[in-house]
Amino acid sequence: MSITSALVLYAVLWFLTFLVVIPIRLRTQGDMGEVVPGTHASSPEIHNLRTKAWITTGVSFVLWAIIASVIVFGIVTVEDIDMFNRYRPGG
Repeated sequence: MSITSALVLYAVLWFLTFLVVIPIRLRTQGDMGEVVPGTHASSPEIHNLRTKAWITTGVSFVLWAIIASVIVFGIVTVEDIDMFNRYRPGG
């Protein structure tokens, strides 16, 4: 795995994890009971984005380390998941 591939894998995992973490413990204006005129009741009031970004960084690093290890050490290869022998070299 090249450095560029590793960085792209980490970036994709980070953003996917961030999109999963954002709604956790989100407090909206409707939940707080104070909706500002001109906004939706579902607009966030308390979002804690800095904390969620740090949690996302840690979780995505652990996921990246596991997935990168599987790729680098060849734990799972194309031959392992090729059930119909379509990806055989020279075939």
